[in-house]
Amino acid sequence: MMKRVWRIPEKEAILQRFSEDYRKCYTIGRGSANALWIRGLAGKASSSQSAWPRVFTLFADKCCPADSLVKQDMREKVSHLKDELLAYSGDAEKIEKLLADRGVLLFNRYADGSAVVELLNQLKSSPGLALQAFDWRRRQLDYRTPMTVEEYSKAIVVAGRLKNVDLAAELFKEASTKRLKSTSLYNALMTAYMLNGLAVKCQSVFWDLKMEATCTPTIVTYNTLISLFGRLMLIDHMEATLREINDLDVCPNVGTYNYLIAGYITAWMWDDVEKTYRIMNAESIKPDLTTHLLMLRGYAHSGKLDKMEEIYELVKGHVDRHGIPLIRSMICAYSKSSDVNKVQKIEELLRLIPKDDYRPWLNVIVICLYAKEDLLDEMENSINEAFECNTSVTTVGVMRCIISSYFRNNAVDKLANFVSRAECAGWKICRSLYHCKMVMYASQRRLIEMERVLSEMDKVNLNFSKKTFWILVKAYTTWGEKDKCQQILGMMCRHGYGIPING
Repeated sequence: MMKRVWRIPEKEAILQRFSEDYRKCYTIGRGSANALWIRGLAGKASSSQSAWPRVFTLFADKCCPADSLVKQDMREKVSHLKDELLAYSGDAEKIEKLLADRGVLLFNRYADGSAVVELLNQLKSSPGLALQAFDWRRRQLDYRTPMTVEEYSKAIVVAGRLKNVDLAAELFKEASTKRLKSTSLYNALMTAYMLNGLAVKCQSVFWDLKMEATCTPTIVTYNTLISLFGRLMLIDHMEATLREINDLDVCPNVGTYNYLIAGYITAWMWDDVEKTYRIMNAESIKPDLTTHLLMLRGYAHSGKLDKMEEIYELVKGHVDRHGIPLIRSMICAYSKSSDVNKVQKIEELLRLIPKDDYRPWLNVIVICLYAKEDLLDEMENSINEAFECNTSVTTVGVMRCIISSYFRNNAVDKLANFVSRAECAGWKICRSLYHCKMVMYASQRRLIEMERVLSEMDKVNLNFSKKTFWILVKAYTTWGEKDKCQQILGMMCRHGYGIPING
């Protein structure tokens, strides 16, 4: 190999430049020194030197792992700082002291802002703390290591996630004053407005970007617009943005299609969801995890169980660990279906949801599922869970679904217990609850208990209806209680209900 190098034209000049570059880089950190040395040689070597690229490749291959190690080391240091910040979350004084002790050295070492950006990324679940750390860096270190456009851009997006659009606009203005304008800065402010549904402001920033002489909209810019319009169900605007992308010969990426699919799902335009997915595959843009998760949600909401299950198999590992909202959507899809195995499938999905991730509406769906399937014990277990979690059912339809199951199972004592608990828990009270008890007591010739139900109705301020009297007439007639039957018929006449045909 060395013989090949010596045969390169102008070898003395190249070796001299090599020596100079090496001396300049020696005092820098090992990983950054390698990267700077390679960039220097690549820029200065003549393109006519055919042997040089082969030599350059040999050295470059050896330097990439070092650069990767430097980044990994940075991420680990940032991760330690993040953990300590989270431990002090809510204590501004301790956070400031920690940043002063640990942050100064870390942020100064990575003057390109990469450490700050990484910290904001790792604090994604705590945006308030992320902005607190960013604000400290901006106040304390800007004079020593000037802020970068990447730091501002990331902080603007974080401010948007916190719904603090005024702060986002302030940071944008501050960065612009420092002549840090770039497409990424405009994209960040557009994203902040998009996250808060501010269509007019987002579009205004887009037009400002198009007027900026030194910046040009990118596919990220257009993706932000598509996402904005999709969230607001402005489908015409979303599709117009896609046409502009095509007219400008800007290459759409997987994010473009994901935002289109998300927009169509929000508008419940299922045919367009599938059409976009097919176009995506036809254009050789490989669907990613986000795409499959969106399609899973779309198929669940549209009730296309076969396709839902097909997509679920592709992303099952991720959904089972991290996709609890999608699992709930699948449970809803099964509960509305006629799938013969839906109870088993729903129970398998329910086991994936942590006990502390309780949702009242999902509990009610499960109660209705068991009620319709006449699985009385399972229904009562779910009802008990609802009582324990102080869940209140406020719809008549759900209450009728429950009592119908008790009726079909001829479980009047269990129904009576349920009605009593429902009254105390503030659940929706309706005549159907009491009428069902009356009918079931009458069917078992428990007439005294049937009559007590009238007192219960009076206690909860439910007036007797024509159906109430009719149930009494039917019960007394069936069991030969003629005197009582005549009394009820008289009461019906006084209330203006008339006498039943078979009375």
